[in-house]
Amino acid sequence: MDVNGAVAEGFEPVRDAFAGNFTARGERGAAVAVYRDGHKVVDLWAGTRDVDGAADGSAGGAAGGAAPWERGTAQIVRSATKGVAAAVLLLLHQRGELDLDAPVGAYWPEYKAAGKERTLVWHLLAHRAGVPVLDRPLTPAQAADPALGAEAVAAQAPVWEPGTDHGYHAQTYSWLTGELVLRVTGRTIGEWIADEIAGPVGADLWVGLPEGEAPRVGRVGRVEPPATESGALRTRPRRAVAEAYADPYSLTRRAFGAITPQPDENDPAYKAAVLPASNGIATAEGLARFYASLIGEVDGGVRLFTPETTARARAEVSAGPDRVLVVPTRFGLGYMLHGSASPLLAPGSFGHPGRGGALGFADPESGIAFGYVTNGFRTSVTADPRAQALVRAVRASLA
Repeated sequence: MDVNGAVAEGFEPVRDAFAGNFTARGERGAAVAVYRDGHKVVDLWAGTRDVDGAADGSAGGAAGGAAPWERGTAQIVRSATKGVAAAVLLLLHQRGELDLDAPVGAYWPEYKAAGKERTLVWHLLAHRAGVPVLDRPLTPAQAADPALGAEAVAAQAPVWEPGTDHGYHAQTYSWLTGELVLRVTGRTIGEWIADEIAGPVGADLWVGLPEGEAPRVGRVGRVEPPATESGALRTRPRRAVAEAYADPYSLTRRAFGAITPQPDENDPAYKAAVLPASNGIATAEGLARFYASLIGEVDGGVRLFTPETTARARAEVSAGPDRVLVVPTRFGLGYMLHGSASPLLAPGSFGHPGRGGALGFADPESGIAFGYVTNGFRTSVTADPRAQALVRAVRASLA
């Protein structure tokens, strides 16, 4: 496998780990980027743009499947989008346009229905709103209509009293954050991200893919992890987790099934929709550059978060058994924090994984910002083995 790109002196372990993902962990096509103190120190890519192209360059199952991954290839990053969406609400608060401690109903009166009148804005970011499910799931076409999604979550009764517990809002996070931003700014959250985050930072990331960027985006799909010598899979979910995903009535299945059936993530209409919980598209460099801008100036230029906003973003507000993910999770305001369910670089790191692959995070103490994207999704939810191998290599490079 030919690995393209470059690493700064001292970050050679990241190149080795990235190559190892292809030789030992079943990677098809991927990229990783790392910034340190606002400057890029790792920028690597390899494999094929599309998951159905063989990593050795032979033809895959779809036309063009063997096209190589190039500098600037982008992929859907699933829930890693949530970290970008969270930045919108935090920046609006930083600018004095949104009070995180105010009731959601102060900005969105219809949301006060069905016992949600005491829900605060920060509850949405911390997965404490109590509406991770929809009693009537939306189809992919309905989910792409932000007005329908907003109406659905506004009418939904909470499954726990808002603010009293936490559980991952896998899909409903899209309409909770998107409608709030629309009510406050008059712009869609995708427009706000393009105008106020991606543009100023110079980051290739989108929530609502513009038609002109479509040729850069690869096809994604599920890939199986390689087997051990005994034939067993390298990773197995805990029994409680496996049971939760198998039970159609569990909060886990219902939360991830708020859009039913599962969308075709390669459908141009889905990629063009604005779903800030799940369908952001980014390059690894764009994801890392975004996180670099949350903790410092990027290439001597823009910084998005003030130190006070960074501190609030990563201050723990939810911790313990997650009512949706079943395992213990830790959240700041919109960001997963370092822990057993989602290991990041260090205790002070904050970021967000995408189910089965992508990962972006920042670590203020070391000045590291990290982005990893892939076209092959595995069954892992928050701790993909390929991403974790790269994180360990970054940690080793700093030792």
